[in-house]
Amino acid sequence: MTSRLSFHLGFQLGFRHALATLACLGLCAGAQSAPFTGQVATPDGKPAFGAMVTVFDEAKEKRETVYTDADGRYAIRTAYAGKLEVRARLANHGDNRVTRTAGRDEVVRLDLALQPFADAQAASDALSASAHNARLPWKDVAGDRPPFVSQCNYCHQMGNSTTRLPRSHQAWIQTVNKMEGMLAMVSARENKTLADVLTRGFDGKPVQAIQNYGASAELARAKVKEWLVGDALSFIHDADVARDQTIYGTDEGHDILCTLDRATGKVLQHRLPDIDLPRGGKFSGMQLPIGIFSGKHGPHSMGETRDGRIWITNALSSTLMSFDPATKVFRTYPVGNDALYPHTVRVDGNDIVWFTIVASNQMGRFDPKTETMTVMRLPHNGVLRWITDMLFPTLLRISSWFPDHALLLNSSHSRFFGEKIMAFPYGIDINPVDGSVWYAKLYAHKIGRIDPKSMEVTEYDTPLQGPRRPRFDAKGILWIPAFDEGALMRFDPASKAFETYRIPAVGEGEYETPYALNVDRRSGEVWMAANNSDRVLRFTPATRTFQSYPSPTRVTVLRDFAFTADGRVCSSSSNLPAYAIEDQRPSFICIDPEGADKDRKALAQGAADDGDFRYPAGEAAGRLPGERPLPGRRR
Repeated sequence: MTSRLSFHLGFQLGFRHALATLACLGLCAGAQSAPFTGQVATPDGKPAFGAMVTVFDEAKEKRETVYTDADGRYAIRTAYAGKLEVRARLANHGDNRVTRTAGRDEVVRLDLALQPFADAQAASDALSASAHNARLPWKDVAGDRPPFVSQCNYCHQMGNSTTRLPRSHQAWIQTVNKMEGMLAMVSARENKTLADVLTRGFDGKPVQAIQNYGASAELARAKVKEWLVGDALSFIHDADVARDQTIYGTDEGHDILCTLDRATGKVLQHRLPDIDLPRGGKFSGMQLPIGIFSGKHGPHSMGETRDGRIWITNALSSTLMSFDPATKVFRTYPVGNDALYPHTVRVDGNDIVWFTIVASNQMGRFDPKTETMTVMRLPHNGVLRWITDMLFPTLLRISSWFPDHALLLNSSHSRFFGEKIMAFPYGIDINPVDGSVWYAKLYAHKIGRIDPKSMEVTEYDTPLQGPRRPRFDAKGILWIPAFDEGALMRFDPASKAFETYRIPAVGEGEYETPYALNVDRRSGEVWMAANNSDRVLRFTPATRTFQSYPSPTRVTVLRDFAFTADGRVCSSSSNLPAYAIEDQRPSFICIDPEGADKDRKALAQGAADDGDFRYPAGEAAGRLPGERPLPGRRR
């Protein structure tokens, strides 16, 4: 969608919409309410570097966050007014929450002191999932942990307050069996190992860890905005940004397409049309959790064609669907060909819709002009995967005769071989240089190229395991998250050469789970999810460095990223289930890398213009109204 930089004549209408939205955003920025400025200190009175200061709107439906600089200073403008909660948060310290009544355009001076933890349990509860699962007692980390990382960390975190609850060995066996009913692939031996380790590791006792999220001057320039959406059982799988700057989100569990207008903060829901299938669609024979998966389609991923239509892969009904924003009308197109679980969708420069089909190892191609659907089989990658490709659709069909029993698992060779029985073509993107279509096979550990004219397929082994959702930069370099190994891969299609970059962990012994990424084609920087530790990462290829952006919300699991015309990077918080998220609801989240800078400059300029404040001699550079230095740091 907005990540593509090719400009066509048909883009002009969408561009005018974008300009109108930006103009509105600019006007709204000029009419900000409730600005806050101040400084944040640690419990011993020192400046808190990298602390998050979050302002919640009165209804607790929206919030905005900035990060403190090396002097503990912050400044934030919000569109909120009234009785507002302000929270200071920093790793290794307790939160400080206060409530202030703020009037329109009234600059509120608010200094905040982080709190010491009440006890060891409180300190443990404030840690991310990565700290808790790092303490699991694996006998053979290299041999036993990889299936856990690969199969137990992608729908949700393992180690958050919900998933680390103490359970008996038998209860963990049942839990892992339930996850298999949702397409987790572990062998019988791995099942027992997981149950043993989780029983002993998640025992309810406090965990001790020191985490470092990488405070920096660059972090202090950023601002985060969040908008709550849906309910405690919503599963907003993907988010994307249309050319008119509307943010879309797919509620895979409830068959709903959500939209957000950033200028007004208004969230709308559009229910997908019914289909003659049972709950769970073609996967009704699996053990999908009732309540969370109440629909039949399972809308998953989105792409946009030049006419403004949004194209949605429906994973559970094995259909492709279009949504016309002007008429609010959906149209459904069966994929056919025994296709199971249409997954990630991208639109090429000719408005052809391409999408991966994970459970049946296929690729879909749809021409909206002729309404022609083409499905091609991808290479099997071995005998075990060939057996799966041939038999899985039939076994799933038989299982649907016995809803919610996951009958196929009892006859599947996954009991012996785990994830190795599937190739799982997952992420996909279009090379902007030559228009070729590239995909990643998550379990076969390969990437592949499809010639869009001849449909010839060429595959390459990746040096690291778990290639998930890759994206191209403007120069045709493919960037790939290595989910299983906590790393980023770079692939040059011209030289066929890979480079790898390990993601720095936030604590000793911790690992990372980079689910998806996208590349800002204006800057070339790579933005990626770091779902095990509640943060977003920005990788700068020129310096080969990572910048960490801690999430203001605990239990943040992000999937696809998209960019707005005004420079934000956006995603959706989609831990499954949503009630495990700190707010017990999903959200849309957007990061402006320069948002706090803009707020500081606007407030400083506004103070000078109003004549209410004058900088003392020699202190004009960067000092805000009423600001004073904290003890412990010289200016």
